[in-house]
Amino acid sequence: MPHVIAVHGDITQQHVDAIVNAASPQMRGGGGVDGAIHRAGGPAILDDCIARFPRGLAVGDAGWTTAGGLPASWVIHVVGPNHRAGDTDRSRLESCYRRALEVADELEARTIAFPLVSAGIYGWPLDDAIDPAVETVSGTSTRVQEVRLVALDGETVKRIEDRLR
Repeated sequence: MPHVIAVHGDITQQHVDAIVNAASPQMRGGGGVDGAIHRAGGPAILDDCIARFPRGLAVGDAGWTTAGGLPASWVIHVVGPNHRAGDTDRSRLESCYRRALEVADELEARTIAFPLVSAGIYGWPLDDAIDPAVETVSGTSTRVQEVRLVALDGETVKRIEDRLR
């Protein structure tokens, strides 16, 4: 099982093997974490998304692209459920974390940084987004050695740390 830590910072600045992107189903960039990753990584990420995923990705699934100019080797894109649009199926949210770890294993990644999937623009309630993140990454068999749960604000990091205890 991986060592799971909470990190206060910018996911686009994490020096890890893979950075996880909370992508839209179309995989064409957007707002929130998705937009930040695309902006920081540059056009190579979008070019790879278009080439590798011409029809996008399904909710709960994951796939990888280059990391472009990010300090990582890969971006693992996951599509979380949109709580604001009524998709409140927690198993689909858990699937994002599980599938990202499976893709990381395929890539032989040993370190990975996750945002809280669906907790931003998609409106998943914060504590209810933290629980499946912590439970799934802590309980999934993987060769990943370190999982970072990254948040921009200190209060969210504290809540993740409390849950990790």
